[in-house]
Amino acid sequence: MSVTIKDIARASGVSYSTVSKALNDSSLVKPETKRKVVETAKALGYTPNLSAKNLVSKKSRTIGLVWPSLDRVALTELVAKINNIVTEKNYFMILSVNAADHAVKMFESFQVDGILLFEGGIENQLPPLFSSSVPIITYGVARNGHPYPIVDVNHKAAISKAVEHLVSLGHKNIHYIGEDSHADKRQYQKWTGFQEAMNNAHLPVNQTDTKGLGWYDGYLAAQKVLGQESLPTALISGSYDISIGILRAVKERHLRIPEDLSLVSYDNIPQMASLETALTSVGVPIDSLAETMVESLLSLIETKDTAHSTKRLDPEIHIRKSTSIV
Repeated sequence: MSVTIKDIARASGVSYSTVSKALNDSSLVKPETKRKVVETAKALGYTPNLSAKNLVSKKSRTIGLVWPSLDRVALTELVAKINNIVTEKNYFMILSVNAADHAVKMFESFQVDGILLFEGGIENQLPPLFSSSVPIITYGVARNGHPYPIVDVNHKAAISKAVEHLVSLGHKNIHYIGEDSHADKRQYQKWTGFQEAMNNAHLPVNQTDTKGLGWYDGYLAAQKVLGQESLPTALISGSYDISIGILRAVKERHLRIPEDLSLVSYDNIPQMASLETALTSVGVPIDSLAETMVESLLSLIETKDTAHSTKRLDPEIHIRKSTSIV
């Protein structure tokens, strides 16, 4: 039989209302009384009735996250960081890998307090006329007519930083390996960002479309690039996973990084520093990105204010051992 507040009141020798206030950390209860009540509750194995509390507060203290992929390391790391922060804020998180509109409708039926939506391909973008009764923050690319508040990373600036770094080391033959996808606007921003940066540097634009974001997509694309008669002196990769495929292709060709080929990777995650050759990387640090997404959603849940609808984060470059002077 579950322990109730009345049981705690009886065991600690205080009133029912005092127990209720103490367990809700009310300033109306003396610290020594509060401590006694909490210790008694723990000793009896008391578990708060969240359903009852939710009925009173009209909050589930749960957020939903619409996640586009189960197999990409950078996204997995980001979701793990988000979950840690959500837990620290005394919320719960539910994941869905369904198409965005179906996932949102499901979360509405679960009565979540808010939703984080990772935009990706078409299946992870809400239809233009879609409406939801639940506050939504999306992680994607800011654009006119977007109906929901959005957290955006300046992907073009990230790739520009990569190009500038390589040019400063004397590289002129730089090749971009990533996905040219109009459906996934984040990837398309990187693709066009490379073109703009190279044009600004008055250098030839060389790109290879991976047609996917997995490590094997990066491996196949790198095989094509490294099989050419004239090799680039530097590569820029569109993601951590793509970089893993590139590193495998480089190793099979008996080339060395950075002695034979410099490499800069998009995605600013801790794993970059722990590879056999630590990768120079560009992007918003994963901790900052996760914190911004969660804080933005919780603020929206509390205020319902969408006036400041876009937060655009500036990328950083972390220079490590995978790049050198040409």
